[in-house]
Amino acid sequence: MREPFIKFENVSYSYEGDEEGILLPPVLKNVSFEIEKGSFVAVLGHNGSGKSTLAKLINMILYPTEGRIYIDGRDITDENMTEDDVYDIRRRIGMVFQNPDNQLVATVVEEDVAFGPENLGVEPSEIRRRVDEALETVGMSEFKRHSPHQLSGGQKQRIAIAGIIAMLPECIVFDESTAMLDPRGRAEVMDTIERLNRENGITVLHITHNMDEAVRADRVIVINDGRICIDGTPKEVFSSVEQLRLVGLDVPQVTELLYDLENCGFDVDHTELDEEKCADALAKLILGR
Repeated sequence: MREPFIKFENVSYSYEGDEEGILLPPVLKNVSFEIEKGSFVAVLGHNGSGKSTLAKLINMILYPTEGRIYIDGRDITDENMTEDDVYDIRRRIGMVFQNPDNQLVATVVEEDVAFGPENLGVEPSEIRRRVDEALETVGMSEFKRHSPHQLSGGQKQRIAIAGIIAMLPECIVFDESTAMLDPRGRAEVMDTIERLNRENGITVLHITHNMDEAVRADRVIVINDGRICIDGTPKEVFSSVEQLRLVGLDVPQVTELLYDLENCGFDVDHTELDEEKCADALAKLILGR
């Protein structure tokens, strides 16, 4: 088993209320989990479940009210951490947000991708290499001289991802990064995310509402009311159809179809997640009848 890159130990978080020193009810409640280096983990949950709060805790935008968080073995909740320590952790964990327009800072694509490395003090020749490699990785090299604001939503998000890649993070947190995209843009970004994980070995934490995106992960964590309620492989998690519905979540379309057929007495396996295998099962049913 690979060592964890991210580790939460009994972590809780409460936002401050309107009155100073008064905390609201906790958004995260005694959460513990580990994420291995090089893994691809999807985090699911309805609005207000605590998903985005979890992402901000990992990148030290927020600090837990209670509990400990470790990044690659380092306790990032240690009060004795220096500014340099915080800077180093944030450099190692990139974050891609929901709206790509909020992450674009330059008027030319390659300048936007170079922005992060420049702020890190990387030498110009190394910045040039990183920018070229990052754009190649996300399939956007031919657009390097374009204005980011003239690109499609999916292309903008890929540029935002390239800007993170150019800083050479070991982990990237995608916080609802496909939510504002059309189906084509969503597919482009998901292909990029999957390639970064499989080919580059980057640890990926993908926070999403989309069940079909979560299917592509190695592992799925479901959060409800600030707690982890299901944790396992996609097949294990999405086989719990009723439990997911109870916490306000859907299941992938393939699973839902097979689940309904199984409840009608047909001999199918509702835990199947592959669309082609689902089509084969339906064909057998039709031919059998």
